[in-house]
Formats: sequence, C-alpha cells, structure tokens
Amino acid sequence: MSDEFKMDLTQLGSFGRVLKKSVSDLESTRKALSSVSAEQIGTARLDEACETFQERWKYGTSELKELIEAVDEGVEKTALSYKEMEQNLSKALKKMEETAATNAGER
Repeated sequence: MSDEFKMDLTQLGSFGRVLKKSVSDLESTRKALSSVSAEQIGTARLDEACETFQERWKYGTSELKELIEAVDEGVEKTALSYKEMEQNLSKALKKMEETAATNAGER
C-alpha cells in the first residue's frame, strides 16, 4: 500500500519556495512597469492601450498574488500535516514495538 502513495516533503517545501518567489517576482515586475508612464511611449492610441494594459496588469497581478499565497498556505499546511502524521506514526510504531517486546519478555 505504501508503494502506491508517497509524499516528498522536501519537494513540497521546494514548491512552497517557488510559489513565494513567484509572488515576489510578480510584485517586482509590476512595480518596475508602474514607473513607466504611458505618455513616454508614443501615440495617443498607443498610450491609451498601454495605460489600459497597466491597469489590467496591476489588477491581474494582485489577483494572482492572492491565489498564489492561498496555494502556498495550503502547501505549508499540507507539509506540516504530513510531518506530524509521520511523527505520530513513528511514535505509535515504537510504542507497539516496546509493548510487543515487553509481552514477549513476560512469557
């Protein structure tokens, strides 16, 4: 049964770090783009299109940031749950082993 389901906590931790970095990268990119004004680009039509894009980009990155943070939080909780489960299982197996050894010694 254990061969059918495996959880690599190291990989889960790496995934969480990648998610956090992606949030940071999105914020950095948005901030860098926000310093460029549409008036610096060219024609009025192009300026308007760039301004619209900038507004959508800001909204989109904000939404993505929230979603990524929610996923990251879930990943962290999942990793913690698996770690706790492994610790509890280890304790239970040790206790079973100790009980079995004690019972075997009483015979």
